[in-house]
Amino acid sequence: MLVALLAASSVLTAQTQERPERIVRGLRFDGNHALDDYTLSSAIATTKSSWFATNLFVRWLGLGEKRYFDEQEFRRDVVRLVLLYRQSGYMTAVVDTNVVRTTKDAYIRFQIHEGEPVRVARLGVLGVAGILDTTRLRRALPLQIGDPFNRFLLQASADTIAARLRNAGHPYAEVLRNFDSEAGVLRAEVTLEAIPGPPMRVGEVMIRGLVDVDTATVRRMLTVRPGERFRQEALYQSQRDLYGMGVFRSASVLLVDSILPAGQNGVADSTVRILVHVQEGPQHRVRFGAGYGSVECLRAQTGWTANDFFGGARTLDLSARVSKIGGVSPTSTSQLCKPFFSDTSWTLDTLNYTLGATLRQPGFLSRAHTASVGVFAERRSEFQVYTREAVGGNVEVTFNTRRQVPVTVGYSYSVGSTTAEAAIYCSIFRVCTDSSQDFLRFRRPFAAVTVTAVRGRVNNVLDPTEGSLITATLLHASRAVGSQATYEFNRAELEMSRYHPIGRRTVFAWRVRGGTILPQKITLSGQRVGFVPPDQRFYGGGPNSVRGYGRNALGPRVYIITGDTLTQVDTVVAGGKVFSGVDAAPTGGNTAFVLNAELRFPSPIFAQRMRLGLFVDVGQVWERGDEVISIQGVRVTPGAGVRFATPLGPVRVDVAYNGYPDERGPLLLQTPDSIVQIRPDYPPIGTTKSFWQRLVLQFAVGQAF
Repeated sequence: MLVALLAASSVLTAQTQERPERIVRGLRFDGNHALDDYTLSSAIATTKSSWFATNLFVRWLGLGEKRYFDEQEFRRDVVRLVLLYRQSGYMTAVVDTNVVRTTKDAYIRFQIHEGEPVRVARLGVLGVAGILDTTRLRRALPLQIGDPFNRFLLQASADTIAARLRNAGHPYAEVLRNFDSEAGVLRAEVTLEAIPGPPMRVGEVMIRGLVDVDTATVRRMLTVRPGERFRQEALYQSQRDLYGMGVFRSASVLLVDSILPAGQNGVADSTVRILVHVQEGPQHRVRFGAGYGSVECLRAQTGWTANDFFGGARTLDLSARVSKIGGVSPTSTSQLCKPFFSDTSWTLDTLNYTLGATLRQPGFLSRAHTASVGVFAERRSEFQVYTREAVGGNVEVTFNTRRQVPVTVGYSYSVGSTTAEAAIYCSIFRVCTDSSQDFLRFRRPFAAVTVTAVRGRVNNVLDPTEGSLITATLLHASRAVGSQATYEFNRAELEMSRYHPIGRRTVFAWRVRGGTILPQKITLSGQRVGFVPPDQRFYGGGPNSVRGYGRNALGPRVYIITGDTLTQVDTVVAGGKVFSGVDAAPTGGNTAFVLNAELRFPSPIFAQRMRLGLFVDVGQVWERGDEVISIQGVRVTPGAGVRFATPLGPVRVDVAYNGYPDERGPLLLQTPDSIVQIRPDYPPIGTTKSFWQRLVLQFAVGQAF
């Protein structure tokens, strides 16, 4: 056996020496104009190694995904490219190759001579007169007169005609493709002949697989109705609506057969039978979860869902969530719940919780709308900003859930109080007396009407690589809808994201987000101020915002010294004194703008599981006065990060560089009896940071946008 293994090893070694594996270090196409490089590279088996394995300056590191040169597949690639060009209408295309081979590497170049294409001189559409508008149909076809005679577009044109006939009541429509192509004169004549078949209506609609859900509920959700003219799109829409109910594990809506009763001249009134087959999911579901976050500390959540709650495909969901378990106080030395790279020892020690119950009704008013009603009790706090305690409820109706831009109209009503640092009220609204601040902290009703429109066209919700997402939100709170005087404002926010694939696995993504708040002015401490509650203001910074700043650290802030006397001065710089024991509290703003741009590409190691990102974040949060627009002090922070693929989405670690000094704000001395402003502008201009202190680490699950 040992001799046999040695002999086999020798043979394999000899074969390897005869046919060494060469790494594809370069792959390029020259002379192509009709077809781009991406289309051509997708049609061949030979692929280029990754950037880290081909770039002259870094490939010596041995990193990156390497692809090897196969002589046999390379020869077949030439044939593949020629066939692709001929299918695209370029019958005289010629593909030459130039390969530079070294001992370990291969550099490949395809030199393409496309020539002139065969063009469509005549395009006839037959068999649709009296059923479809022929003029409009011709304009909608992918293949037009004067275009290169592309066989793929020819098939797409036939499919377009067949689909329109099936949506016009002809379920068995077929389209024959006839063409006469002359490569010598570069001319093609094309005829698309439709065989529509008899017009049909929907007859019996059979429903199978139901156990707990009643048949009437399913019929109400179907777009397919007996007696109506058959439409193929109605079958697809019915299947999507059944999935959207959330109670079925699987759902299919299929054309079964047809019944052709004979009339005086053949078929008079044909009908088709439709089969709806569903499989119900579990009637009850229980979920548990636990986790850790640098700001929320330890957290746990649970929930119970009842599908088809008292019939009608309703869904009842009960949920509970507790976070900031183990939160520390200002005097604690625990490091468990401090955020990464935090420059302060103060964190909220308030236990956060949310209890909620939501009842969802699909097919509200019509099968295209969905409604939900819920109640909740919560205590939530934002890092270094506010704590909100409230109980209330909300009602939402989503109109046209099947459309490209569904619109949700909601009304929420809650009774609660919001507590923030006294220095925040004093610095922003000049409300420094205890009586006025207590007035702002009283429990009072907050009611708002919200309108949200979403246009989502992304290929993956967790990690999109192509498409766009646009969200617009308008919120109105006033006494007219049930709020008290301190909760009267209008809030608008617009967010738009776009994802552009570059090559096979690289994505360039960008997002722009902006918002503004127009408050009603109220009288506090004898002055008129535009008050916006701390829990409704805009904040910036964090893993999903401008990553060069910590959570809520971007924008206006106030510096606070607590105690009976001034804390000892640590240093004196060009701009003034730098005090010790100073805490920074974000105050938020009524205007915000954020722009993110990010390049995501495979890692040179573990390329299937790890990706890298280069990004630039731009943004700022302002406290706008009476002026409509105020843009100043925009911050730009570049950075890089790594993303690890998981079933829950990418786990992301980003490091951003912040070259700006600390955000400036008033320095206040807060004593048990009063709040006094010590400096109008703090910290001093002369304070500096080292390079490592300017790096900000962000950790999160999911992409930033």
